[in-house]
Order: sequence, then C-alpha cells, then structure tokens
Amino acid sequence: MKHNKGAVITEPGNSAEKPTGGWRDKRPVVNTGLCNMCGKCWMFCPDNAIKKEPKSGKFYIDYNYCKGCGICAEECPFSAIKMEDETK
Repeated sequence: MKHNKGAVITEPGNSAEKPTGGWRDKRPVVNTGLCNMCGKCWMFCPDNAIKKEPKSGKFYIDYNYCKGCGICAEECPFSAIKMEDETK
C-alpha cells in the first residue's frame, strides 16, 4: 500500500508554488473605508497571502494562498477585516 506524504516541504521557500486557498471555510474581507494601511495584517500573515499594491500602496488578500486562519482580522487595530463564510 502506497502512502501519500502530505504537507511535505521538499525545498525551502516553495510555498508560492503551492496554492492553498481551497482549505478555508472562512475568508477575510477588507473594509477599505476603515483600513488605514498600517500593514499589521501583512506583517502577521503566516502565509504571505496579503500583498501590497505597488502603485496605490493598498493592501489586498491573495485568496489563492489565504487559508482563512483569521490572524489578520484579529491583529487589525481598526477592525477593518472581518471573517465571512466562504461561498464556493
């Protein structure tokens, strides 16, 4: 019987090649009116799913890599990020 190895990192820094967004049951949604672009969400995201738009400087969530952990929403000092049920 062959066993599949799950969650094996064969090379460091290869997480960008492995989209993991399909794991989540909740997704963070940013209220841009409340966001002051402090960057705390970006700083605490364990999956590097929060990116900064080069021209505008605004942060956005790359849902291809967001696992829905909610750390960004928890750390946001302005309550600009809310976790909502994932709808597929």
